[in-house]
Amino acid sequence: MDRAVQRRFVGLTAAVAALGMTATLTGCGSDTGDGDVTLRLVAADYGTDAATSSQKYWDDVAEKFEKDNPGIDVEVSVYSWKDVDRKVAEMVKAGEAPDIAQIGAYADYARAGKLYTSAEMLAIRTESNFLPSLIEAGEVDGKTYGLPFVASTRLLFYNKGLFAKAGLDAPQTWDDIRRNATALEKDGVTYPVALPLGQEESQAETLMWLLGGGGGYTDDMGNYAIDSPANIATFRWLKDNLVGKGLTGPVAPGELDRAKAFEAFTEGEVGMLNGHPTLMQEAEKKGVEVGMVPLPGIEGPTKGSMGVADWMMGFKQNGHRVETGKFLDFAYKDENVLAFADQYDLLPVTSSASDVMAADSTHKPLHAFLAALPNAQLYPFGKTSWAQTSEMIKKKIGSAVEPGGNPEGVLVEIGSLARQAESAE
Repeated sequence: MDRAVQRRFVGLTAAVAALGMTATLTGCGSDTGDGDVTLRLVAADYGTDAATSSQKYWDDVAEKFEKDNPGIDVEVSVYSWKDVDRKVAEMVKAGEAPDIAQIGAYADYARAGKLYTSAEMLAIRTESNFLPSLIEAGEVDGKTYGLPFVASTRLLFYNKGLFAKAGLDAPQTWDDIRRNATALEKDGVTYPVALPLGQEESQAETLMWLLGGGGGYTDDMGNYAIDSPANIATFRWLKDNLVGKGLTGPVAPGELDRAKAFEAFTEGEVGMLNGHPTLMQEAEKKGVEVGMVPLPGIEGPTKGSMGVADWMMGFKQNGHRVETGKFLDFAYKDENVLAFADQYDLLPVTSSASDVMAADSTHKPLHAFLAALPNAQLYPFGKTSWAQTSEMIKKKIGSAVEPGGNPEGVLVEIGSLARQAESAE
């Protein structure tokens, strides 16, 4: 959906719900919570069509909130993921920032002083309820500006039918992946192991393999380490043991996008690939029996899975700190968090909602993903250079495994550019 879908609510009832103590600061106007206001919320669309659009979810949340909070109206705009970050950037540049944005990145706005901190907006019970690994990823200079909205983790998916036919066990190490892929290739499987390093989401695929090799995007001090020896060794292994041996399918990894790889998995054409909860649902709808294991590493399962989180933030421009906090306290109630997670097979970001999901047998297919979340490794979201670095990875990483490619040269180039971008901030 390329254009905004907008809806404006007008609260007509007079019920008041006490949403908890919100931290107070000195201020003036509606920053203190006085007077009638309209909050503008911009959110991303997680649906694939009108029937599954996130518009319906936000309509429901906004309407319930307005009934409990007379004098606060909520105007909601939902944009596709292809457009939402750009739309918010345009609004901010034009001096028309929304009060609340649910998008993919927050650090640039935090560095520019445009966002409230979590302590300035949220009730203590809301702020303390986020999963620690996620809320820490929302920090810039020791203060939390990005509130995790929804999360997912990744596991290695394999086609149980293809594995049974070839007499294979689920892989636990990279050598298992190589041996299994060799057997599947002999059985005529189109993609024995799919390696989507195309520009759609290669920054995610890359991180999963780096973690399996004992590396990552940053070191223990939080500095970029993209060209570390461990990372270089990982991409040499991929090039020599999978791509070079013809085990990654007919499309070059640098040309293979995640969506194409996932589609091929749902059609039964992929033996193994790294996947997330939504793929599980889509594959099973098409009759593919899915096996899932923790991401294999050099010597065994990777200790920490890759995690992905999207972000909620409150902009200062309109001075609606108190009202924004009330809405966020409401949005992060368990029933709302779980409703969104249920609709899109994603993971809740709060401890209480995670406990509810873990105890509910109807969510059993998600339990393995949920168990991986507390130890998941996320992108370095707090770096304002991350967006630029991510784009460099998307454009260049596929060339590291192509015939004649130089993994070390590519990673050194990306690492150097990342450090330059960071030092320029």
